[in-house]
Amino acid sequence: MVLMLCDIASLPTLLLPMRSSHRRPMKFVLEGTLVVTDSRPKVDAPKRAGGDGAPEVFCSDEQDAMVIDLDRWRRLAIATLQSQGVRGACELSLFFVDEATIADLNSEHMGKVGPTDVLAFPLDGVEVAETQGPGALTRGPARPHPDHDDMPTLLGDVLVCPAVAEKQAPTHAGTMDDELALLVVHGCLHVLGYDHDTDEALAQMRAIEVAVLSAHHWNGPAPEGFRQGHDE
Repeated sequence: MVLMLCDIASLPTLLLPMRSSHRRPMKFVLEGTLVVTDSRPKVDAPKRAGGDGAPEVFCSDEQDAMVIDLDRWRRLAIATLQSQGVRGACELSLFFVDEATIADLNSEHMGKVGPTDVLAFPLDGVEVAETQGPGALTRGPARPHPDHDDMPTLLGDVLVCPAVAEKQAPTHAGTMDDELALLVVHGCLHVLGYDHDTDEALAQMRAIEVAVLSAHHWNGPAPEGFRQGHDE
C-alpha cells in the first residue's frame, strides 16, 4: 500500500549518502521524538533568515528509478523560499529518495507502514507533528514564534520519493513533471511553517502552491487536469 502523505518531523540532523555536489554535511540520525499536536504556527509569519547572503538549497539524488534534474528542482525550491520572504544566508536540503528509504523514515517517525510521497523535516522545531500531503486536512506543527532577526541557518530538509510521485501523478497533479514540482513546493512550504489543518489554511497553502508553480514552473496558468487533492 502506498501512503500519500506529507509528514513534518523534528529531527536533530539528517544523513543520506549524498551524491550531489550541491550539498552540505549531514548526519542520518533518527533521534526525533514524535509529539503530535493540534496547533500550528501562524502562516502569516513564515520562517525568514536575516543577514547577508542568499538562501541556498542543497540537492541530492539518492534513488535510481529515474533521472532527476537536480538543478531544476533546486531553483524551484529557492524560488519557493524567496516567494515567502526568506532572505539572507540560510540553507535547505532537498533529497530524492527511493521507496525503501522513505518507508523507513515514515515508519520511524510517523509510525506509518509503507512509502509516502514527501516528508518535511524543519530543523528548528521543538515538536514533531503529522501533516498529510497536498490532498488532505490534518494537524500541524507547534513551534515557538522565533525572532526573525535571529533565525538558525538551517531551515530544514525535504525528502521526495519519485517512485511514489510517478504512481500517484495520474490521479493527482496530472503529469510526473507537475507532480514532482508540486511535492517540492509543498515540502518547502511545510518547512517554512505552512500547513493545511483547516479549510482556510488549506486554501491558503494551495493558493501559494499555484502561485509559485505558475511563476516558476509553468510560466503561466495551471494546466488543465492539474489537481492538488487526491481523488477520493
